[in-house]
Amino acid sequence: MSDAGSDSEISFSVKFFGRLVVVRPDGMQILMEASAALQTPSSEVSDKVKKKKAKVHLSLSRSGIDILEYKTKVYFDSLLVWQFMLYSCPLSTVSFCAVHQMQPKLFGFIAKHPATDLYHCYVFQSQKFSHLLVSVVGDAFQASGQKQQLRAGRDLVVEALRH
Repeated sequence: MSDAGSDSEISFSVKFFGRLVVVRPDGMQILMEASAALQTPSSEVSDKVKKKKAKVHLSLSRSGIDILEYKTKVYFDSLLVWQFMLYSCPLSTVSFCAVHQMQPKLFGFIAKHPATDLYHCYVFQSQKFSHLLVSVVGDAFQASGQKQQLRAGRDLVVEALRH
């Protein structure tokens, strides 16, 4: 866990299993099915999913969740670092966030794609911070809701501390 330089953003280093299109915007069953599909990809799942789990930085703020990948290379005794934005999900598109019921190191969230009517489930692994991350997402959602009072009664389903 590291502070990303401002009081309103925090970043965690996690393993990113990938994302899948899902049929519903919420539900533990959806998260469990998506994580199972990403852990043991079948021939139906794209080749993108089959690659090794990437270590990413999950950056949380009041405005959204950013998934950043860092690449490093030693070049003439200097360390070069590149940062790539893999995905960015505004908090207003996130509808569900939870820790996997059977594998507590896994967690994920479901978000609506901003340009289409598709929902994606993003699945991650953290050795120590799964429950904390889900709680932080819920807190960020509430903080953004206080900032924007026009949510029309929409709530984020957070299932972090049911254990």
